[in-house]
Amino acid sequence: MSTATNASAVPGRSTRLPRSARRMQLLDAASEIFVERGYHAAGMDEIAVHAGVSKPVLYQHFPSKLDLYIAVVDSHAEKLVSDVNTALRTTTDNRKRVRAAVQAFFDFIDQDNSGYRLIFSSDASDPAVIRRVEGATEACVDAVYGLVMHDSGLDPYRSRMLASGLVGASQVNARYWLEAKRPVDKQTAVDTTVALLWGGLSHFPRQTASADAQPVVEPSVADAQPDATGAGSEASGPTVNGTA
Repeated sequence: MSTATNASAVPGRSTRLPRSARRMQLLDAASEIFVERGYHAAGMDEIAVHAGVSKPVLYQHFPSKLDLYIAVVDSHAEKLVSDVNTALRTTTDNRKRVRAAVQAFFDFIDQDNSGYRLIFSSDASDPAVIRRVEGATEACVDAVYGLVMHDSGLDPYRSRMLASGLVGASQVNARYWLEAKRPVDKQTAVDTTVALLWGGLSHFPRQTASADAQPVVEPSVADAQPDATGAGSEASGPTVNGTA
């Protein structure tokens, strides 16, 4: 629930809050205004009134509208990335991992409608905003990529293609489902997306798995270099076509 006050609040007379709580209040209020009005039409005066603070207080926290908008986008993007990372660590069964990752995208778009619109349907064209949005998607790809390369033994390039495909399909299908006004229930939409993705991932060759395999910390893209044959390093643990 938003902590922002409504427009009837008297500017400059808001309750004193700790700085972190005030910042969250301002981000909530700004998120609502940016979603309703768009970046270009929204004004700092309007956001301050909606938050129930004076304009100087708003500027104490955010020197410009762009700074405020980037902070709002960052807050929603961080939640999406955190949700995907958490989902991938709920199990070591790869089919369940795929389902958990897909579910995370659908849940985010379903439950954080403001975040979805700000990240994926923004009218802001500033390069700093675009980098934030692209960064959120890449962070999700990174999380999947590390597990794919570790579990499949594929080289870094094919591993990243698979990770990008999983994230891209999850994101696009979840957006379509919402924008089409939820033509089927969410679980059916998730099941359909998982069937598509697992149908492809499960065909990759099984690698030898050790019984005591543990989840792996994702390697960085910079460190992921193929060997002379183009095949990545051999990995232990569950495989991409692991248990059904």
